[in-house]
Amino acid sequence: MTTDVLLKVENVRKEFPTHSKEVVQAVAGVSLEVHKGETLGLVGETGCGKSTLARCMAHLYDVTSGSVTFEGQDITKLSRKAMRPLRRDVQVIFQDPYGSLNPRRRVGSIIGDPFAIHNIASGNERKKKVQELMELVGLNPEHYNRFPAEFSGGQRQRIGVARALALRPKLVICDEPVSALDVSIQAQIINLLADLQKEFDLTYVFISHDLSVVRHVSNRIAVMYLGKIVELAPTDELFSQTRHPYTRALLSALPVADPDTADSREQIILGGDIPSATNPPEGCRFHTRCPKARLDCAAEEPPLEAVLDDSWQHRTACFYPLTVGEDLSTAVPDLKAS
Repeated sequence: MTTDVLLKVENVRKEFPTHSKEVVQAVAGVSLEVHKGETLGLVGETGCGKSTLARCMAHLYDVTSGSVTFEGQDITKLSRKAMRPLRRDVQVIFQDPYGSLNPRRRVGSIIGDPFAIHNIASGNERKKKVQELMELVGLNPEHYNRFPAEFSGGQRQRIGVARALALRPKLVICDEPVSALDVSIQAQIINLLADLQKEFDLTYVFISHDLSVVRHVSNRIAVMYLGKIVELAPTDELFSQTRHPYTRALLSALPVADPDTADSREQIILGGDIPSATNPPEGCRFHTRCPKARLDCAAEEPPLEAVLDDSWQHRTACFYPLTVGEDLSTAVPDLKAS
């Protein structure tokens, strides 16, 4: 598997200083690999560091420490000028289809920016390429001269997809690309991304807080909590052999269409709020909300590794991982010294 690694993140940390001289630990020592042709899902609650990690991957943020390697090249310290050629290979589809497009520019010029920046095409040739991209993502090429305000939310996101694909990148980071859209439009964008991946052999990092969407599109899923990855596994294994209590809690919150199944399934309600990223708990960061927390969880941070009888592809950061069929709703934390 090491030979097909497209992007590698090693012990990446990203911290933001605040006016009160505190430091927000947005990403706290994350390591993972993205393989060519796959879709890696990245999920977690709002504020867990998903988007910050994505921006570190694309070198839109400078990392505080650690390294990001793309096709064997360390891009962590590259200048903007040195990074420019690699921008053709790493693109981002942003979350907000309204805020990511300049309302004062016509769609043709927005999608054509990559060609202009990299001096690839100009004049009628650029217009032809832009119109081909518009048709590729399901937009009418005749709307080349319209402004973003003349398009619906789903159409605007298609414009963002067209812009990201203009230079035929190798890696596309999809930062919650459907969270601002209606459910029916979400399905259209997800199917479009899947079709484009097959056609152009794309690799995706797909970020979302919606596990049902991520399950549909991903080969592997990484679950983040408070700046750290707590579980990483192939999609089917994550759902059928959930190991981390936080992952199980996320899965229990998924809506179920069958009311009988919904009434009978395990309900897990986590107590308390997510701790502050400026002052995260010692040991396992989830221990303050975990139903299975024990004294050593508060003292030592569990490594992200294979547990029980899992393969190396399924890694969990937990001292007390769940077994298949274990009922987490009846678990009671014990953080008192005996």
